[in-house]
Amino acid sequence: MPRRVFRSLRGRVTAGALIVVAVVLGVGAVATVGLLERTLTDGVRVSLEQDLSSISERLDGRGGPRLDDIDDDLLVRLSGPRGGVNDEDAAALPTVPEDRTARVVIDGETYLAVSDDVDDHTLTVARSLTHVQDSVTTATVLLVIAVPLVLLLVGVVVWVVATRALAPVERMRRQVDEIDATDLDRRVDAGADDELGALAETMNRMLDRIEQGQITQRRFVSDASHELRSPLATIRQHAEVARSHPESMPVETLSEVVLDEGARMQDLVEGLLLLARLDERRAHPQSPTDIDDLALTEVRRLRSLGVEVDGRGIGPGRVLGTETLLARALRNLVDNAARHAHALVTIRVWTDGPWVHVQVEDDGDGIPLTEREHVFDRFARLDEARARDAGGSGLGLAIVREIVLAHHGAVMVDDSPTGGARFSISLPAATEA
Repeated sequence: MPRRVFRSLRGRVTAGALIVVAVVLGVGAVATVGLLERTLTDGVRVSLEQDLSSISERLDGRGGPRLDDIDDDLLVRLSGPRGGVNDEDAAALPTVPEDRTARVVIDGETYLAVSDDVDDHTLTVARSLTHVQDSVTTATVLLVIAVPLVLLLVGVVVWVVATRALAPVERMRRQVDEIDATDLDRRVDAGADDELGALAETMNRMLDRIEQGQITQRRFVSDASHELRSPLATIRQHAEVARSHPESMPVETLSEVVLDEGARMQDLVEGLLLLARLDERRAHPQSPTDIDDLALTEVRRLRSLGVEVDGRGIGPGRVLGTETLLARALRNLVDNAARHAHALVTIRVWTDGPWVHVQVEDDGDGIPLTEREHVFDRFARLDEARARDAGGSGLGLAIVREIVLAHHGAVMVDDSPTGGARFSISLPAATEA
């Protein structure tokens, strides 16, 4: 249990505070005891100097000193012709060098002694340090008792404060722990407008992204399963007819259906895999790519298919990116325009400062204003393009948007001057080395 406590944040905070306070109090207690001892000892030293001066003046008087009437707290020894002591313990006093003090132990008791030369005598005076030692001992005992009590009080206060401060974190942890995949609409209580409130708001934004991601994933899986079910059902239906009525389903017809639906499934699966890779936001190898070359390639391809293309607006344009992805994005836009054009597809490329702009437009029926925000959604197709032979898989424009975003660009759709739809891509131009 103690090990688990100190693994917790409040346990570590409390332990850290106690260590700091213990060091401060320990150093302070030692310094206090030392200061007290020096202060009391200095007081005894001052008293000794006064006693030495007073007794020396008496020695200078006529008739000689009388040592037996000196204060009992003092030990006095006079060395010389008229020498003597005021107490039998004073006989053990040593002579101390002038202007210095010395600690001496007599009969188990510590004294502070000083000496001075008076005429042809040496006067030594000593005063007991017992009261100093008693005071230091008392202070030490009090500090030994007080320091642990203070540490205990500090520990309790820090623990309570840390517990109260971390209570919202524990509450948020329990709330988040109770959220599972079935109730991602729940959110964490933000609480006060402080750092913990900011943390709660950040967690709520994360839950928003997770919920939106799950919604998108579920819709994506549902749409993908629906799109894959259609060609599979078509292949199975023709195969069952061919098995039950071989005379009404020639092999050539069955082969054509299987090849067409297989190609459709292949395009769909490849589109899904590409979107999955783009969703991972992994870095792709990048190099200077000439967008105008990719556009001219699409012009030649469309003309070989019998589509009228206006490529006169294609000018120089170089970006830093992945050529295969950029070619895929441009081809998707061109195929989309060719599928919806009545007679003409127009492609333009030009450079404007730090940006390279690409436009692909058709002269078809255009895109209603209310649908323009959704044409880049996955499996999004306009009503007139729902038919299988007209609409494709519904992933082409979604792939375009993800590729453009991966290259830090932007894509939009508006009306073409010829009456159809105009798709515009803006990509950062490659800087000259």
